[in-house]
Amino acid sequence: MSSVNSGPMNLFGVAQKGMSAQLVRMNAAASNLANAGSVSATEDGAYKPIRAVFSEDLDRASGLASVKVSGVIREKAAAVRQHNPDHPLADANGDVWTAPVDENAEMVEMLEASRQYQNMVEALSTAKQLMLDTLRMK
Repeated sequence: MSSVNSGPMNLFGVAQKGMSAQLVRMNAAASNLANAGSVSATEDGAYKPIRAVFSEDLDRASGLASVKVSGVIREKAAAVRQHNPDHPLADANGDVWTAPVDENAEMVEMLEASRQYQNMVEALSTAKQLMLDTLRMK
């Protein structure tokens, strides 16, 4: 028999893992935004955006599935070459390399992660209220 509090992966544990995953996602987007427009002297030295990679984590005892962060990877996006001979980092051709960060896409990513986080907070609040209401009925 499975209940809200059975096993190590109860409802609150599942929500906590999901919230933690969304925080990693938000932090990755924040890091990408912070490095948008950063300049390097070489293509290899330019900042590459990062992404959180998620996978399913299934608790066999309770049958509950949650999400876990498998890792954080760097995208293989190519740096953007800009001709700016006056820049102190410009190479012999007068080029610098900027981070391939789409600021609008990163803002959407951050908003989506924030909404998912808020949804889990609301689900936890509802579960807590239902548990309290159940206790009051006894």
